[in-house]
Amino acid sequence: MSDVFIVRAFGNKRPVIKKNKEGVPEIEYFDFDKVETDLIKPAMQQLGLTGGTTGEVFEAGDIREDMFSELLLADIVIADITIYNANVFYELGIRHALRDKRTVLIKCSGYDETPFDIIGLRYVSYNKDNPAEALEVLKKTIGETLKADRKDSPVFNVLPHLEAQDTEKYLIVPKEFIEEVTIATASKATGKLALLAYEAESFAWEIPALRLIGVSLYKIKAFASAKTVWERIKDDKPDDKKANEILGTVYQRLAEMEMKINPDEATNYFTKSNLAIDALMKCNDLTSYEKAEALSLKARNFKTSWVNSWSGLSGEDFISKAIQSLDIENAFENYQQGFYVCLNHYYAGINALGLLTTIISLAEKNPTIWEVNYDDKNAADQKLEVYKNKHLQLTTALQLSIESAKTYAKEDEKIWAHITEADFALLTSDNPARVTAIYKKVIAGANGLNMDAAVRQLKIYEALDVKTDNVKAALGAITIEENKQPVSIHYLLFTGHMIDKADRKEPRFPAPKEKSVREEIAKKVLSEKNKLGANVILMGIAGGACGGDILFHEVCAELGIKTHMYLALPRDQFIVESVAFADSDWIERFDKLFTQIPHPVLADDIELPKWLSKKENYNIWVRNNLWLLYSAMVNGGMNMSLIALWDGKGGDGAGGTEDMVKVAKANAAKTYTIDMNTV
Repeated sequence: MSDVFIVRAFGNKRPVIKKNKEGVPEIEYFDFDKVETDLIKPAMQQLGLTGGTTGEVFEAGDIREDMFSELLLADIVIADITIYNANVFYELGIRHALRDKRTVLIKCSGYDETPFDIIGLRYVSYNKDNPAEALEVLKKTIGETLKADRKDSPVFNVLPHLEAQDTEKYLIVPKEFIEEVTIATASKATGKLALLAYEAESFAWEIPALRLIGVSLYKIKAFASAKTVWERIKDDKPDDKKANEILGTVYQRLAEMEMKINPDEATNYFTKSNLAIDALMKCNDLTSYEKAEALSLKARNFKTSWVNSWSGLSGEDFISKAIQSLDIENAFENYQQGFYVCLNHYYAGINALGLLTTIISLAEKNPTIWEVNYDDKNAADQKLEVYKNKHLQLTTALQLSIESAKTYAKEDEKIWAHITEADFALLTSDNPARVTAIYKKVIAGANGLNMDAAVRQLKIYEALDVKTDNVKAALGAITIEENKQPVSIHYLLFTGHMIDKADRKEPRFPAPKEKSVREEIAKKVLSEKNKLGANVILMGIAGGACGGDILFHEVCAELGIKTHMYLALPRDQFIVESVAFADSDWIERFDKLFTQIPHPVLADDIELPKWLSKKENYNIWVRNNLWLLYSAMVNGGMNMSLIALWDGKGGDGAGGTEDMVKVAKANAAKTYTIDMNTV
């Protein structure tokens, strides 16, 4: 649906009745088309809004269906109530009954009196002979209406318990779009999902489409891209339950990734995570399990902050930080609250028990440091006794929760109950041999399940000397891969001219320049590789056209850099479009790369998908450029660079080298140009 739907009487020179100075009714001709063209449309254009009336809907079908849809779904409705027009007031009534806000009234003074039912509602007044005089007032009114949360519907103001329709329920995402998302998710194509999120912007069904993509990005752990998508949803719906729930986790994961690289950014993400969780907790319709999830997320933030406070320290500072930090108590309280809110949430329960066991162990082994938190030894002892009683209660409740999950949980979820049972044995048993046996049994049934999280928790216990013998037994039962030095991936995106066709009038990349161009590409790539250092993996992305693209892939192969060849179309079609016009040597080189490196394909056909076919100034090549760019930006703009082989001129049209450079710079990508004029 559109941003704006205009409700007005149709036709120019429409006869309307107006009383003259003597009070005698006279027929006067009113031009409502002029009001739209001189006042409403200019206001919309200057505010960057689109839309119109049902008269501008060209598809075949029942115009009433379009009208009803627009009245429900349009971001804002502008209604001209100058005269008693039955259609206008019928449509205005429908809007007021369906939506509680964002309806703007306009009226030319001196005509029909405002009906009793809407007396008191604000409206923008305009002059019949010069409607444009009211342009600034209308612009301001529309802008304020879009930003405000004030109800302007008399129906909703009189009936305060009436709920406005959730427009998302009535928006249908095209089947073909859903299929593209499904395919991209299956292949974990983060760049394609990011492209689809961008393309959904111009459609009424943007938000449900973004939800679909956001869930996919979250599932494949593409957290940077997931953040962007869910933030767009939250911008539109600040109190959205799902957006706040997922952003709480996404910010958390990004914070954990940034802790050693950029501590300040990590702190920023943790703050955002807590704010998202707080917003989630304010939702009135949370289930007990969802409340437990939210509390567990907040607890994890406190726990991560606690671990970070003592990691890397030694001696008394190490123990003091671990014992005296308020974060460990806050983490425990939130985990415990989450478990007691929902006793089926054994994840919260096992984490609460683990932290409580740690607190008690640290306090008993380091009584002097423990007592610093309290007024005197007696107060410290009393607090420790409280924790021990809580430990007993929590142990009993958690054991029942685990047994219940083992019996009644879905088959694919029971493995987590068994893993929790192993963790429970570690925390409560005094028999290391039993701990070894139960962990081995769990691992045997886990079918290669990633045990990194379990190992990280065991390493925390090991560092703090908690349940030492049991932890040693558990670690002995788990095969731990050798820790590798963490590395980051930097994407090197290439765009550049194709080899000139034989009949090209103005040379751009003549064949004799191939050797010098190759050398320049090699210099740029090598410079970027040396600049980034050994702890950064460089990954190349480019198309497969004859000329710059193929040269880039060949150069990277020589330098030991892996690349992906992104193709707008399947091999045969792509060769016809972008390779075959050169000599057969280029086709052979293309095919060699085709068999050696990954070559994802954007589309099966040069025509845009049906759902995208009406997008203006858009074609397969523009789409291809954006696909490459978003694929290179999966780790954020700081972790990608663009090398452009370019003569600095236009003429490529949408989807060419010039277009890619503009789009990359608009997305704050680092861009390095190889000037074809000087090669």
